[in-house]
Amino acid sequence: MRADYDSEADALDIELVRFKRLEGQDSVDDTYCQVGFSGGVPASIELLVPAEHLDLLDVVAGRYELDRVALLAAAQAALAAPDRVVDLEVGARVAA
Repeated sequence: MRADYDSEADALDIELVRFKRLEGQDSVDDTYCQVGFSGGVPASIELLVPAEHLDLLDVVAGRYELDRVALLAAAQAALAAPDRVVDLEVGARVAA
């Protein structure tokens, strides 16, 4: 997973899988959140004004059966390192 926060545009892009082009998009929120698809699966998430709308990642996770914790971790890492690409590898949960 890759995440990039563009501080000038105040936009966060989370790339879930590598893709050449998006084949379509779904609006999670008419103004702040879009999910792009490639090969019929969610491939990217664009979130505008992310510091104020991280809660929309919960909606995305629920709607598309994605890992909510991983999405939030990617978003927080990108916000902490603006204007740089952050690569995040998320493994399976470790049994307690």
